[in-house]
Amino acid sequence: MKTSDTAKEDKEVWLCPFCRTEALCVILENKTVFAIKDASPVSPDHMLVLPKRHCLDYFHMTHEERCDAHDLVERLKTLILARDPSVRGFNIGVNCGETAGQTIFHAHVHLIPRRENDTPHPRGGVRGVIPDKMNY
Repeated sequence: MKTSDTAKEDKEVWLCPFCRTEALCVILENKTVFAIKDASPVSPDHMLVLPKRHCLDYFHMTHEERCDAHDLVERLKTLILARDPSVRGFNIGVNCGETAGQTIFHAHVHLIPRRENDTPHPRGGVRGVIPDKMNY
């Protein structure tokens, strides 16, 4: 499923937990990306959408991969809403680079379902990555 061009990339693919697809439970997939449940979810049904090809981050994804990822995010949203009526919103996020909080260096998009009162102060949403900027 994964391809690379250099020995360094081959080592990265071999070490990448997202490239060992036999160990993953794929929820949905399309031509270039697949979805799994996050192993450390911040809320129930927290999903990850990842390219099938090993690539560093969102900015290294092809246009087709980004479009296919968007399609899977939409499909997952529909599935989650149909299964869990308590979901009232979503956060969609991407961490690119260690400074931005990326811990696994294989591109992935987080889809995080949100429920009423799941946090005391949800205002600011993704702005919470820098806590002092969350409330405005």
